Amino acid sequence: MQRSALVLSAMLMPACAFAAAGSGWQVQHRYTLGGEGGWDYLALDQPAQHLYVSRSDRVIVLDVTRMPSMAKSSVVGVINGLSGVHGIALADDLHKGFISNGRGNAVTVFDPATLKVEKTVAVNARDPDGIVYDPYSKRVFAFDGDSDNASVIDARSDKLLGHIALPGDPEFPVSDGHGHVFDNIESKNELAVIDPVSMKVTAVWPLKDCRSPSGLAIDVAHHRLFSVCQNGIMAVTDSENGKAVASVPIGRGPDAARFDAQRQLVFSSNGRSGTLTVVREETPDHFVVVANVPTQKSARTMALDERSGDIFLSAAEFGARPAPTKADPHPRPSVKPGSFTILEVGAGAHG
Repeated sequence: MQRSALVLSAMLMPACAFAAAGSGWQVQHRYTLGGEGGWDYLALDQPAQHLYVSRSDRVIVLDVTRMPSMAKSSVVGVINGLSGVHGIALADDLHKGFISNGRGNAVTVFDPATLKVEKTVAVNARDPDGIVYDPYSKRVFAFDGDSDNASVIDARSDKLLGHIALPGDPEFPVSDGHGHVFDNIESKNELAVIDPVSMKVTAVWPLKDCRSPSGLAIDVAHHRLFSVCQNGIMAVTDSENGKAVASVPIGRGPDAARFDAQRQLVFSSNGRSGTLTVVREETPDHFVVVANVPTQKSARTMALDERSGDIFLSAAEFGARPAPTKADPHPRPSVKPGSFTILEVGAGAHG
């Protein structure tokens, strides 16, 4: 098992005292990991109960079952030597994992059992970002943010099969496991439907009331897609025909969505608002906001633990924003040293 060479001062902080009024939802724990670098998506290996946390040039792996005590043994290991990590996709049936490296223009293949890197696949495209494994085709799709396409990798052989041209800037993808991959097209306020076998876009659907969709989740049983948008709307779409079903209010700055099939709940993590919107699917056509849970500003990505129903989010505190330059007109503020934290949000019996 690969162990971290880093000093990860992981300690349990008091639970957040704030709860969404009447809902029971609240931040139950804050786990401070510290360390350098930014972050993007999280992923949870449900069978192993391992949480994969992206951190710029590495992925930290935590044992969720040990996190409440935050003993050092909760840090299972670290996958090092990466470059601009965005997302992690897990192929449970193949016992493999895949990491998108935005700065390296590559996908890293690793063994979830040992966390050892097995291969690096150059995608021949710029900034692979959102990534998903499609069990129907046994393929991995990495959506290249600066190339307006998707790179397709055979998950069994780790070979690049080709690229799929997209109608605009791609964001987060999902698979229904039945021959369809869906992806938000951020620059066009649209959803693209992809045939994973023919590697072609088969439909492009407009997203009603949505501006700049980012995170995406799916209710496979009821054929519903949930796109979270920068104008504070969750656009619900019928995954069979592209029909707009509902527009649900959420917070500002969302970057991830998750659907809990067991509890019929949809989540939006809103980084600018510092909230987690919890939505109940009353019926496939009717959705009710259960809570807007105070979390922390910057907590924009998340993972769902299907076993407990809890949500894990990444967040940190920031320093001053640097002055714009010609080379970087929109610089990001630096992360305050030692402030990177994993938040765990839950609601006991979950409403």
